[in-house]
Amino acid sequence: MEYEFRRNSLTGTFLASFSMDHEVLGQWFTEELGPELAKIQQVLDMIKEIQTDKRGAWRLVGNDFTLELEREQARVFANTLGFEQEYELEEAMSLYDAESEAYCGLEDFEQALLSWQTFIEKGL
Repeated sequence: MEYEFRRNSLTGTFLASFSMDHEVLGQWFTEELGPELAKIQQVLDMIKEIQTDKRGAWRLVGNDFTLELEREQARVFANTLGFEQEYELEEAMSLYDAESEAYCGLEDFEQALLSWQTFIEKGL
């Protein structure tokens, strides 16, 4: 999983981009976390609790995306994924949602989050 962090010099906003199959992580970092150091620390604290078996799993529901943490993995998905289809698709057709959901190992997610935290701290 590769990622890159940037700051828009005109607006001052922080942007995260992740490699293919993990694009939604970039959206989650950018839109749900942003530069909120307290929220970043909250997620890091929950990761530690899961890693030390003080907690089995944890979920953070945001405006557009939800983060789920478990012992082995992290999952980010668009909140719209849970809704039922209002219409039936033709045979051999399906909705494309690969950019709306991503899984990665908990340790990889933690490393990306620590990198984001450092990037934000340097940029503020």
